[in-house]
Amino acid sequence: MANKRSGARPTLYYHPLASFCHKVLVALYESEIDFEPRLVDFADPASSAELFELWPVGKIPLLRDGDHLVPETTIIVEHLALHHAGARALIPSDPALALEARLWDRFFDLYVGVPMQRIVLERLRPTDRRDPLGVDEARAALRTAYSMLEQRMATRTWAAGDSFGLADCAAAPVLFYAEIAEPFSSTHPRVAAYLERLLKRPSFARVLREAKPYLGLYPLRDQMPARLLAACE
Repeated sequence: MANKRSGARPTLYYHPLASFCHKVLVALYESEIDFEPRLVDFADPASSAELFELWPVGKIPLLRDGDHLVPETTIIVEHLALHHAGARALIPSDPALALEARLWDRFFDLYVGVPMQRIVLERLRPTDRRDPLGVDEARAALRTAYSMLEQRMATRTWAAGDSFGLADCAAAPVLFYAEIAEPFSSTHPRVAAYLERLLKRPSFARVLREAKPYLGLYPLRDQMPARLLAACE
């Protein structure tokens, strides 16, 4: 049974465009956990100073919960499940199902999120520092992940288990951005249908609405399909 922490609400250091921050925000909204959002703007040293003081590697999201600092998205979601019992259980109580959920959580983070970010960040590189081979490799990695997920979703509504959970928190933001970076809707209909279900999830819809004011900063903003822009309304 989860152990509800007492005292001040947790603080989340985040940015509203970052896919890994979206993952944690979805989990927080799904579990109806009250928290203090602390936006980090790395272009503003005053905005990011507190983050670097707490966690010198400077990665977001970071959760501060009382005396505990909790980095890394999956660990944050696990921490919330242990210490802030919410309205929805995101990690199955059955150990075997919990392992499956963690496996697909890692799948989305590592095999969709990482190559997707490589493509997006390429847009920010100076022309003479670009890495077309690396981008081609990232696109190939995404296509492999899409094919695996297409098979996975043949008879499933959610990525792991019978209800929305940890893996879906990871899937929602990375598939949203991956559809922009390396579109899959015309080639992988089950993955596309899964993304549509995720877009309709109230927790993720809220995350996208909160991200809308910052979309002008997104490097691939000019490539966003109309339906994904509409999802941010």
